[in-house]
Amino acid sequence: MTRKLFISYSHADADLLGELRVHLRPHERNGVIEPWHDGYLIPGDDFDSEVRKALAESNFIALLVTPRFLASDYCVDVEMEDAVRRHLAGEARVVPIIAKTCGWK
Repeated sequence: MTRKLFISYSHADADLLGELRVHLRPHERNGVIEPWHDGYLIPGDDFDSEVRKALAESNFIALLVTPRFLASDYCVDVEMEDAVRRHLAGEARVVPIIAKTCGWK
């Protein structure tokens, strides 16, 4: 069964997202995961609605944690907050990936 994976990241860390995607690709190819990040949106999409929808439908939520991620109000206040809520409710599993040294707890 394919599991949906939501990837939360700061746009300033797009290079790290690319590296993560390389590592995930074999699992995607084998049908284990179906990754999603906001790079799949097209101009004209309602950013906030589409992000929240994808987040709500995900089985796993990867947080690509860096200082820039933690500096982003949207990453922390919307994506991470909802991810942790869903994790605590047993609806999804949050996987923090500490990609750069930062003040993560």
